[in-house]
Amino acid sequence: MAETNFDIVIIGGGPGGYVAAIRAAQLKMKVAVIEANHLGGICLNWGCIPTKALLRSSEIHHLITHADQFGFEVKGVSFDIKKIVARSRGVAKQLSGGIGHLLKKNKVTVFDGFGKMLGKGQVVVQKDGKTLDTLSAKHIIIATGARARVLPGLEPDGKLIWTYREAMTPEIMPKSILVVGSGAIGIEFASFYRNLGAEVTVVEVMDKILPVEDDDISAFARKAFEKQGMKILTSAKTTKLEKGTNNVTVHIDVAGKTEKITVDRVIMAVGISANTENIGLESVPGVKLDRGHIVTDGYMKTGEPGVYAIGDVTGAPWLAHKASHEGVICVEKIAGAPDVHPMDKSNIPGCTYCMPQVASVGMTERAAKEKGLSIRVGKFPFMGNGKAIALGEPEGLVKTIFDAKTGELLGAHMVGAEVTEMIQGYVIGKTAELTEAEFMHTIFPHPTLSEMMHESVLDAYGKVIHF
Repeated sequence: MAETNFDIVIIGGGPGGYVAAIRAAQLKMKVAVIEANHLGGICLNWGCIPTKALLRSSEIHHLITHADQFGFEVKGVSFDIKKIVARSRGVAKQLSGGIGHLLKKNKVTVFDGFGKMLGKGQVVVQKDGKTLDTLSAKHIIIATGARARVLPGLEPDGKLIWTYREAMTPEIMPKSILVVGSGAIGIEFASFYRNLGAEVTVVEVMDKILPVEDDDISAFARKAFEKQGMKILTSAKTTKLEKGTNNVTVHIDVAGKTEKITVDRVIMAVGISANTENIGLESVPGVKLDRGHIVTDGYMKTGEPGVYAIGDVTGAPWLAHKASHEGVICVEKIAGAPDVHPMDKSNIPGCTYCMPQVASVGMTERAAKEKGLSIRVGKFPFMGNGKAIALGEPEGLVKTIFDAKTGELLGAHMVGAEVTEMIQGYVIGKTAELTEAEFMHTIFPHPTLSEMMHESVLDAYGKVIHF
């Protein structure tokens, strides 16, 4: 019979839950994870990882179809969407199995089922309507994640109207797609299908795509996408989905007029809803919700003693690395580890793996101005960088924002090739509270894309060299 008494019980085995479990085990705590579906959660199985595998395939297709720019002649190019999907699912399966190995290696007990709190430090494990185990723990961490948001009247049906799950596993390649929502999820799918040749329309209710990004980056990305052939409608609202036999006619309100577009498939990417139902919140009255998400402090504590929450269930930003970091902070605080700092959300980077890629950390220029800060802004285009030109990737922009009085890096925003890898340089600098002086005195290798990060800083202070 499995052990039922633990120091910590974690409900959910996603990037927040499994990382928290491993760190707690390292700190010599006795840990259990309850996971009903797949270890690694949505991110590893149905989000971050498999979508990157799909996008890699679409990038390769893009390179092959533009091979003449690099001196190659390629004829008769075709692809098998089923093989592309199979590779993506295989990558997810491989990594999910790796998470199971890591948990076993760290002696974390894993329970297969749904976790539900009973109050007073008790959690039951349920499956198929039956209670399998009752676990006791001094500390309970809720890491139940989130699911795709559904708008009334625009509900996905899994056939013609897709969520991210169906969009990741198409049985046939649609000739046309309409994506509702232009956040990271929507734009990544728009980029994937466009690079494989589908006609793509994106509908966004806000006045710009990638609404959380800096205005300059959003505008640059929009021009790039439209150059690729995407149709983008902003300040537009999807009002009706009229299903045919094998297509959907989408009614869109644009500037007070209704526009109708008929496409093979619709992808709904309008945000997410926290998984707070059926986890026993009624038994822990101190846990409060704000717009459907669990409220926590900087150390992930809820208002209920001994109950914590991490990851997507606590609200934006809905990012795997945010969940993982919260899990580490949470268990280190529980263990009384030294030098535990509360989460600073301004230091969380965001990455969108479309083509061109988008990455950012910290304040946008608009946010800094709205806060009344005196700022210095630097910009450097990819077309001024030798490595970018040599790679055949001359479209992009690096933008940095500094406090004019203190030299503090307030924000960094990038669009272009490999910026999702480059952003970490700015994240380290921002976390370490470096000023413009340290960035300027740092030697960047040549020739690299990262040199543009240096040039952008120099531009903010009138010292740019290569533009």
